[in-house]
Amino acid sequence: MTDISTGWTVNRSVKNKAAKWVFEALEHVISVFPFPIIGIDSDNGSEFINDHLLAYCTDHKITFTRSRAGNKNDGAHVEQKNWARVRELVGYLRYDTPAELELLNQIWELDRVFTNYLLPQQKLISKTRHGAKVSKQHDQPKTPHQRAIAHETMRKRPIITMNAAFKRIKPAALERQVLDLTGRLEALSVAKNPARAKPVPHRFWEHG
Repeated sequence: MTDISTGWTVNRSVKNKAAKWVFEALEHVISVFPFPIIGIDSDNGSEFINDHLLAYCTDHKITFTRSRAGNKNDGAHVEQKNWARVRELVGYLRYDTPAELELLNQIWELDRVFTNYLLPQQKLISKTRHGAKVSKQHDQPKTPHQRAIAHETMRKRPIITMNAAFKRIKPAALERQVLDLTGRLEALSVAKNPARAKPVPHRFWEHG
């Protein structure tokens, strides 16, 4: 999940696309977001478009919308994270065991801290076309944390919570933990089928 306004991102891996597991992951994501979620915009898969999620959003006063069929760019803010914060970190190997699922979610919990507190991102301000040339203007790079605490509607308590979490971060230790977990994850997958394995980049500190 990626918040459009701030870029705040939380990843979660699931056992399969069954609505049960997706909803469980969604509840976890909502619980670790430092500020309230007021709207959810999903794709058109049945793992999202179901009565259970609709009832949850209605009960919690969350606006629930979906992307247009055949318009992949509607989810561009999430889709671009598939490379920047997923493939760059865990590669293209096949992860399909409970042990791998557990490691993936441990990685996402650590990467959530790095991505939102330490990784500056730019936002597109304007785009103009002059013939075949397209000119884009971006704002100054800021972390999702910086964007969130500066947002005009952000309340005091989430700001205090985010600032306290930021002060507790130890970047070097965080990097070591993530690299250890990604190494263990790769080893598990390669052991299943070493001949067809594709190397994992592990580019932890590169910007998306």
